[in-house]
Amino acid sequence: MGVLVSLGIVFGDIGTSPLYVMKAIVNARRGTGNLPFDEYIEGALSCIIWTLTLQTTLKYVVIALRADNKGEGGILSLYSLVKKLKKKWLYLIAIIGASTLVADSIITPSLTVMSAVEGLKIFSPHTPVVGITLVILAIVFIVQQFGTASIGKLFGPVMVVWFLVLGGFGSAHIFDHIEILKAFNPYYAYNLIMHSPSAIVIMGAVFLCTTGAEALYSDLGHCGKKNIRVSWAFVKLMLILNYLGQGAWLLDNPDSVANGINPIFGIMPEWAILPGVILATAAAIIASQSVITGSFTMFSEAMSVTFWPNQQIDYPSGVKGQMYIPRINWGLMFLCFIVVIYFQKSEAMEAAYGLTITITMLMTTILLFFWLSRNKATRVFAVGFIAVYLSIELGFFYANVIKFFDGGWLTMVLGGFIAVCMYAWYNGRSIKGKFIKFVKLDKYVPVIKELKLDETVPKYATNLAFLSRAKRPDEVEAKIIYSIMRNQPKRADHYFILSITNQEDPYTFQYAIDEIMPGTIYRINFQLGFKMDRRINDYFDQVLQDMMEEGSLPSRSSHPSLRNYNVPPDLRYVIIDNTYINDTLLTVKEKIILNIYNFVKYIGSDDFKAWGVSAHNVAVESAPLLDQKVFTKKIKQADFRKFDS
Repeated sequence: MGVLVSLGIVFGDIGTSPLYVMKAIVNARRGTGNLPFDEYIEGALSCIIWTLTLQTTLKYVVIALRADNKGEGGILSLYSLVKKLKKKWLYLIAIIGASTLVADSIITPSLTVMSAVEGLKIFSPHTPVVGITLVILAIVFIVQQFGTASIGKLFGPVMVVWFLVLGGFGSAHIFDHIEILKAFNPYYAYNLIMHSPSAIVIMGAVFLCTTGAEALYSDLGHCGKKNIRVSWAFVKLMLILNYLGQGAWLLDNPDSVANGINPIFGIMPEWAILPGVILATAAAIIASQSVITGSFTMFSEAMSVTFWPNQQIDYPSGVKGQMYIPRINWGLMFLCFIVVIYFQKSEAMEAAYGLTITITMLMTTILLFFWLSRNKATRVFAVGFIAVYLSIELGFFYANVIKFFDGGWLTMVLGGFIAVCMYAWYNGRSIKGKFIKFVKLDKYVPVIKELKLDETVPKYATNLAFLSRAKRPDEVEAKIIYSIMRNQPKRADHYFILSITNQEDPYTFQYAIDEIMPGTIYRINFQLGFKMDRRINDYFDQVLQDMMEEGSLPSRSSHPSLRNYNVPPDLRYVIIDNTYINDTLLTVKEKIILNIYNFVKYIGSDDFKAWGVSAHNVAVESAPLLDQKVFTKKIKQADFRKFDS
């Protein structure tokens, strides 16, 4: 069953690559005076086979899947494993890799769906491909908010049928030109690269066959390494059979691509083309779905490592680990629409595809090197690993970067925008942290004790909760003390300091209580994995219920009129933001970073939504940053009567 699920979730991206790889390879040969067509096809197929073997099988399936963070994969999980090393700059590697992966997640749905829909042009050359593609993409993104648990059960069987169709129709043509099997010999790949004047352009097209490898690693947590490895053997066989079949068919139909026929539909008998287009569209939708859910996971991990602001996360299917981030969903849809409308054709999109994912793969290679270098036993292997894969991936990067002005610039702009936002958020928090004053909570316990008993101060709430990011258990932000004592004195029966400790284990789900002042002040520390929802409102309600059942808190209101009717005690949250930093304390670079930081903060959710707190009992306040000592010339007082009228 796990193998079936992995076929539906993990291999959608790489499984739809036959829709455009051979077409891109044929287009890469046009007008270049290359090798004879048969040698060209055999060389290109050899490049595909050995790229899938070295890049996908060896690097990702064999090596990268070992680098799991409590069962989770992907570049940010890998970063979590190596960030404890004394290499602070590694966060830049992780940011670049994550941002370019997001850019790839925008181009993938657009390209796969459009390539499938273009198959209809065989029946009607005037098919409105762009319009149909936009409608399908809109439906895919709209259904995310309702959850995909029930739909997901169909993914596996549909992809099994898809891969069997790929392998079956491909096999039917291999015997038309049995010599196509020479492609398994790496000599033909070498011959193509060495003797073709357009070798770099060709390798950019060949690279498209392995673009789903990074997504395969990112989906490790959904299926487990054993299921992925077992199912990859089947997937790789079907893919190679299909590529060989397309290659054999192209030897008999060398002008087909120029005439607008996609080889993947060309190898199908006429009666199978329409069902094939429908099945290809379904596979493209599944690939898009996998990429979208992978993006949600990536952004949730980015929040846990402070690369991205906290945002509202929903779990519509009620399935552990399956999430939905509204703003990310609609942002991806909007950007996919821009890509489809701008490029109009999948052929034009192929130029943009691949550039950003080569960067992600390079960043993964660097992080894997440090992961492999953690002990002496694997250090030599790590050096060999990075030497081999930097050579391969830098070659692929060069092959793709030459397509920069043909469309690659768009994905680089998208990836660059995400990278700048992540960099500004990560460093902006550090800059603000320099000005945030933390105080020892014990110092203010006597004052809060007196405040609790002072009936001249109107009672603010029975249970009053503050959200804190203080890392030390005995400290709290000065702004919380400011809110309790100065902004508006807040008398309450019980004060709670709530904080979240992000855990590297993705599914950690527990809390701890520290009673700072008996019966009055409590610190509640929620320990949550990066895949757990941040619904502090729900979790804190459970904590209060546990404390009531233990007798630590009264279960009824402190007001006699309400207590007589067993009304539970009231609860109120206070969320405080720091709104002002004196510009004279900042460098030009820090000012720029904070301006971008504030923009990214606007992209994120409101604090109470991000923390999962219900808006009805939340007070949002502003407080000055209290640790800003600026010495300026003191203004003098003058006699008002001497002022000119």
